[in-house]
Amino acid sequence: MNLDLERVTVLTGPTAGGKSALALDLAQRVNGVIINADASQLYADLAIVTARPGPDDCAAAPHRLYGVLAGDDLCTAARWAAMAQAEIVAARAAGQHPIIVGGTGLYLAALVHGLAPVPAIAEDVRAAVRALDTAAARAALEREDPAAAARLMPADRQRTLRALEVVRSTGRPLADWQQQRQGGLGAAAVQGVVVERPRPVLHARAESRLAAMLAGGALAEVAALLALGLPADAPVRKALAVPQLAAHLAGRCSLAEATAAALAATRQYQKRQQTWARHQFPDWARHQPG
Repeated sequence: MNLDLERVTVLTGPTAGGKSALALDLAQRVNGVIINADASQLYADLAIVTARPGPDDCAAAPHRLYGVLAGDDLCTAARWAAMAQAEIVAARAAGQHPIIVGGTGLYLAALVHGLAPVPAIAEDVRAAVRALDTAAARAALEREDPAAAARLMPADRQRTLRALEVVRSTGRPLADWQQQRQGGLGAAAVQGVVVERPRPVLHARAESRLAAMLAGGALAEVAALLALGLPADAPVRKALAVPQLAAHLAGRCSLAEATAAALAATRQYQKRQQTWARHQFPDWARHQPG
């Protein structure tokens, strides 16, 4: 793969697709700095379960924004984009090429396209919306912002609540605000690449990776995380496989059942990531590792 070193390289695609390995290869070839765009890998508590780059990878090329936050520290897309832009500036100043890698779509959209100038949400509105269960929030969104409801998966609680609180607090749909995005790098400044593999290959890679995680101490890592007493809605507790392994540790299911549920959740997430990349960045290059 040839890189335009005048632009920031951004690698995205579904989890377990090989983005990190590709980023490492490119970084070694072009004196690059790898900057994390995976929300779960930001957190210090889960190195194994999130497949965070290990010591050998970090020795082979500089890695930034990995394991930098405490488990209960909320990182919004705006916060991550600001951290990423600071790392891009630092890389450029050091004569190195910035390579953004990760599959958290909201982060990448914020970095490339900018952020919507949504006013602060009224606290009473936020509290009322967050008190709704997923089904009630979905029904309310279908009434109050049907266009947003049509875009979102019924089980996507986080984005459903966000869209609902925006329309209730501002009187305007979230899509209206998103048309006024500001502060992004801009498409011309980015060389975007979507790492793709056939779906059966992705599924097999996810299964192999989860098996390796379990063999490498994933259960003990999740047990240590739970022992911290973090709130149930702490971001780090929502990482792939964590809820399922936590259920096993609590005695609610067998390890085989937890593994199957974690793989099902991973496959669903892979599909969402593929759909997002097609819709958000249709013009980006597609790359299938050999």
